[in-house]
Amino acid sequence: MSQQLRLWLLLPVLLLAALAGLWLGALDLSTVGRGAELILTDFRLPRVLVALLAGAGLGLAGALIQGVVRNPLASPDLLGVTAGAGLAATALLVFWPALPFGWLIPGAMAGGWLAMLLLLWLARDRQLNPARLILIGIALNAWLAALTDWLLVSHPTGIDAALVWLTGSLWGRSWPQLWWLLPWLLLLLPLTLALALRLDLLALGDEAAEGLGAAVIRSRRLALLLAVMLAAVSVAVCGTLSFVGLVAPHLARLLVGAAHRRLLPASAMLGALLVLVADIAGRSLAPPLELPAGILTALIGAPYFLFLLTRYRGW
Repeated sequence: MSQQLRLWLLLPVLLLAALAGLWLGALDLSTVGRGAELILTDFRLPRVLVALLAGAGLGLAGALIQGVVRNPLASPDLLGVTAGAGLAATALLVFWPALPFGWLIPGAMAGGWLAMLLLLWLARDRQLNPARLILIGIALNAWLAALTDWLLVSHPTGIDAALVWLTGSLWGRSWPQLWWLLPWLLLLLPLTLALALRLDLLALGDEAAEGLGAAVIRSRRLALLLAVMLAAVSVAVCGTLSFVGLVAPHLARLLVGAAHRRLLPASAMLGALLVLVADIAGRSLAPPLELPAGILTALIGAPYFLFLLTRYRGW
């Protein structure tokens, strides 16, 4: 089966998963009667769409970061971007609980971008050595996560929303969250896909890319900027969904190869599929108890990361 055909086959798989997300849940629609339409239109449909968009954003962010550092172990959460966005959003939720939801998105973006700038400053490596970035990123991620925990412990009142959000839950996500997320994704997705050729050139190495006319440093900065924005927007809406940005691009590379004209859309679709399946499983395994999607993505992603570590010979 050709790689292009595999890419197209992801579309019907995603459609089937979306239909499953509309049908499956704590309530059996066949027994609800006239209330089924309300459940579908007001609750499940926007929730499915939010899961698809947020997952696509995280998958693309991971593909961009892996393309920049030329390493399949890189991802927004391992480099501290997700933790930075999470810390900023948690601070907003704790200190200003009545703040309109729309402020979470620029706040998370600022936190994610500051985390990336701190990572680059700590690395002090213009060539962005992959192993160095990952090691510093893991330490930075742990430090930012500790700051988030300290924030929650030191402000025990009014942390319920922050705790639910930090687990990566899509509970309560509806049309307002979708309308906040959709414009950002409509802006960022085309810009990301337009970088496919530049990322292919970066994969050849700095000297080869410069010899072919690529502006290496500018391309890296643009890719990192888009990656931070995609991850931060997704995190602002759905919370910290761990390892999606790691697993989705790696699975995409196995399915469609390393050419970014196929890798980027495949990463977006697989990221969307991972988040949607995790959300469906979380609300269907033990109803009426609902498990946050972030817990399930972490249960899948952490062993997969350890598996990748055993295969990475440059570590």
